[in-house]
Amino acid sequence: MRILYGVQGTGNGHITRARVMSRALELAGVEVDYLFSGRAPDRFFNMEPFGDYRVRRGLTFYTDAGKVQLGRTLFGNSLIQLWRDARALDLSDYDLVLSDFEPVTAWAAKLKRAPSVGIAHQYAFCYPVPGSASAPWLKPALGLMAPVEQAIGVHWHHFDAPILPPLIEPPCYPLTRTAGEILVYLPFEDLEAIRCVLLGFPDHRFLIYTGVETQRIEQNLVIKPFSRDGFQRDLAGCDGVIANAGFGLCSEAIQAGKKLLVKPLANQVEQSANATALNALGRAAIMSRLDVDAIADWLGRTNPEPLPWPDTASALVEWLLAGRRESLESLSQRVWAGRLPALERSAS
Repeated sequence: MRILYGVQGTGNGHITRARVMSRALELAGVEVDYLFSGRAPDRFFNMEPFGDYRVRRGLTFYTDAGKVQLGRTLFGNSLIQLWRDARALDLSDYDLVLSDFEPVTAWAAKLKRAPSVGIAHQYAFCYPVPGSASAPWLKPALGLMAPVEQAIGVHWHHFDAPILPPLIEPPCYPLTRTAGEILVYLPFEDLEAIRCVLLGFPDHRFLIYTGVETQRIEQNLVIKPFSRDGFQRDLAGCDGVIANAGFGLCSEAIQAGKKLLVKPLANQVEQSANATALNALGRAAIMSRLDVDAIADWLGRTNPEPLPWPDTASALVEWLLAGRRESLESLSQRVWAGRLPALERSAS
């Protein structure tokens, strides 16, 4: 089987899922080509698992100071370029198109009537999950952004729907806990605003990952450049995580048993819904702005127990190779129950 795998690049959660899927696909002997969009080519990092991947413009959103800029997002994207890229994409050599909410590959498959499967957190909003009721237009919008023949959503709970667990790899480093050390990932916020708030907590050490070239230390702040390996090491050893409400990092923090404080990106309905779900599941504290009182209260909380996720990627790859004959309902029940796919059973 040969697959074209399209990945939305606006957030690192999409790329994290693709990394996990890439390993499972490689182990199963599937030939895969990757296409990324939504981010400038020079802003991708640690992309070795994807080989000679391609980049297209796609669609993205624009942010400033922790808020999606609706006007700039509306006028800064080019539907004409999306149409041209989708029409120009040659799918003749592929048996299947996979799309992690990536519009170029999804629309190319739709236009050329090629088989397509979507695997993304966004597709969970096809069902009445927490937070979706406030945006009834969200489900039809998904079909406009990245239309696929079969959409598979992933979430932190199945919510009595055919939704799968997150596609998250096991922790890369032993889980420990350094008292008072907090990992901070707020890429859509103003660094100066983050700095001013966190300097007010001198008894804690904050490891802040942001778009800087080199690491610098300022009192109780360690400001670090983006690094997948360094981030995973700090996540495994920290005492808590402050982040926006992106799905990927929250999934990793839940798995590692780290307390979470999330600030949803304003005007971004997915993150607002994620915050609602996290609150309903008792997995995070929520703040609508960089709030000193909310941070102080959260710092005094204890950490939950780690919650390892099932091997969703191996189950999905087995399901794909078997021709997708099993219903999504059956697949979802089997994966949430932790029943290993046949590929893993035979390997063991």
